[in-house]
Amino acid sequence: MKLSTLTGSLSALVLAAVCALSGAGAAQAGERSSTPAYVALGDSYSAGVGAGGYIGSSGACKRSSKSYPALWAAANAPASFSFTACSGARTGDVLSRQLDPLAPSTGLVSISVGGNDAGFADTMSTCVFSSDSACLDRVAQARTYIDGTLPGQLDSVYSAIKAKAPAARVVVLGYPRFYRIGGGCSSGLSEKKRIAINGAADHINAVLAKRAADHGFAFGDVNTTFAGHEICSGDAWLHSVTLPVDESYHPTASGQSGGYLPVFASAA
Repeated sequence: MKLSTLTGSLSALVLAAVCALSGAGAAQAGERSSTPAYVALGDSYSAGVGAGGYIGSSGACKRSSKSYPALWAAANAPASFSFTACSGARTGDVLSRQLDPLAPSTGLVSISVGGNDAGFADTMSTCVFSSDSACLDRVAQARTYIDGTLPGQLDSVYSAIKAKAPAARVVVLGYPRFYRIGGGCSSGLSEKKRIAINGAADHINAVLAKRAADHGFAFGDVNTTFAGHEICSGDAWLHSVTLPVDESYHPTASGQSGGYLPVFASAA
């Protein structure tokens, strides 16, 4: 073979290899850009209150870099990440303050909301500082609200999400049971109170799951991962009464990474 022929053949091979590599690079870039835009909505359980590592610009919303939305975004590099979940948020707050980032191009949405509407903070304050009967009465009021009023409020939120981001996969996250019954707590709330509070958590989760299913959304049951890590378990992923007080009865950093993140990642 002549040298010129050999050189031409080698050049053609090199050019083909470059083209193949360039094509692979373009395909990989396309795969990266197709990672869905992600919007994280909701209340303090989605913001990450209790986990620490709060993002300064989030102010009183106390969004945490250790929250499950931030952890998922860091691990998966979505096309964009909008984090509007906020401490204390109710369904009305989600509707009025959190939905702006949603768009037809949004591919993934997470949300936990409803606990504050049902009077989460007041119920826990009553149970901590009042009698068994007062606690059980307050829990019963919350359950009545969850049955009668909350479903319509959830429908309004879920319908608004669907309207603004019709192609998105929406994952509704529930709330964990707070207490291990018969666990290692020798002081604090009575067993009657703990059972009632756990029952209320199961009750709201059942409503959340039903409303989510009716809107075609996924529901993430975090009791599957928090089992064995409730308050009184000896390895709690939830704060009991603590300072600052707004972190009481919220997941720790371990609760976000070990309790919420795997459930969300599986459903996403």
